[in-house]
Amino acid sequence: MGIRKKTNKNPPVMSHEFVIQNHADIVSCVAMVFLLGLMFEVTSKFAVLFITVQYNVTISTNGPEETAVNHFHHGIKDLATIFFYMLVAIIMHAIIQEYVLDKINRKKHFSKTKHSKFNESGQLSAFYLFSFGWGTSILLSENFLSNPVTLWEGYPHTLMPFQMKFYFICQLGYWLHALPELYFQKTKKEDIPRQLVYIFLYLVHIAGAYILNLNRLALVLLVLHYFVELLFHVSRLVYFSNENRQMGFTIWAVLFVLGRLLTLSLSVLTVGFGLATAENQGLDLAAGNFNVLLVRITVLAAICLTQAFMMWKFINFQLRRWREHAQAQTLKKKQVPSKSKSKKDKANGVNGVNSHAADSPRARKEKSS
Repeated sequence: MGIRKKTNKNPPVMSHEFVIQNHADIVSCVAMVFLLGLMFEVTSKFAVLFITVQYNVTISTNGPEETAVNHFHHGIKDLATIFFYMLVAIIMHAIIQEYVLDKINRKKHFSKTKHSKFNESGQLSAFYLFSFGWGTSILLSENFLSNPVTLWEGYPHTLMPFQMKFYFICQLGYWLHALPELYFQKTKKEDIPRQLVYIFLYLVHIAGAYILNLNRLALVLLVLHYFVELLFHVSRLVYFSNENRQMGFTIWAVLFVLGRLLTLSLSVLTVGFGLATAENQGLDLAAGNFNVLLVRITVLAAICLTQAFMMWKFINFQLRRWREHAQAQTLKKKQVPSKSKSKKDKANGVNGVNSHAADSPRARKEKSS
C-alpha cells in the first residue's frame, strides 16, 4: 500500500531516512501478517488475540423472550489488541498526512513553524472529531447522560458493552501510536517534551480509569474534553487560512474554563460522593472493586492536579496572546503618526518638492526681470 510519497533519492535500506519515508508501508505489512494469520487454523487463535476484542461474557436477559447480551471485561490480553490498533492508528495517520494535509500545505506555502502546527492540528482535529462523535453515540445509547447516577451506581463496572470496550482499546492504541510518530514525523527537539507530557497524561488517565473500572466516568469526561480540544484545533486551522478570523479562540476560551469546572464537578460528585457513600466498599482485586479511601483520594488528586496544570497552561497562553496583541497595537499607533508626519513634510516641500518655489528670492528676481 503506497502511503508515503517517495523521493527521487533512495536512502540506504534500513537507515533512519528509509524507515521514516517508508514507515507506513512497513507497518502495513506487519498488520497484514496478523490479518493473514486468520486464514490458517494453526495461527488463527494467535491472530485473534490481536484483532478481536477479548474477554467476552454472555448474559441472558429475563423476559418473555430470553435474549443473550454480550459484554466484555478487561485483562492482560488487551495489550495485544491495543498493539494491533496502534499499528492501525499509524497507518491512518500516514493516510491523513499524505492525502489531505500535505496537499493543503503545498497550496498554502506555510512557514516551517506554521507547517508543524498545521499538521498537528489537522491530525488531532480528525481524531477528536471521530472520538467525540463515537463517544457521544455510546453515551446516548447507554443513557449515561439522562441518568447521571449510573456513573457510580452498581460499581464496580467490570462489564462493558462491545462499543465501550472497543472505544477504550482504540483510545489507548491512538495515544500509544503518538510516541513513535515523534520519530516518524521528525519532531523538533524543543517540541518533544511538550508532546510527551500530554501523551503521558492521556495514557495515564485513560489506562487508569480502564483498570480501575471507572470507564463510565472516563467516557463522559473524554467526550467533554475532546469537544473543547476539537474547537481549539479547528480554530487554529481557520486562523492559519485567515489570520483575521480569531473568533473561534474566544469561544474556545470560554468553553475551556467551563469544561474544567464540569470535569471537577463530575469527578467530585462521582468519586467523592457517589463512590464514598456506596454500599460496596473495600478492595477486591478479583472482583475489580477499588472503592477504598486511598484509591478515591489518588483519583481525585490526579484529576485536580491535571486540571490545575491545564488551567496554568491556559492562563500563560492567554497572557502571551494579550501581550502580542498589545505590542501589535503599539506598533500600529507608532506607524500612524509617522505616516501623517511624512505627508505633512511632503506638502511643505520635503523630499525635493517645494510647494512655495514661487516665493523664493530667485523666483522673485526672475519674475521682476
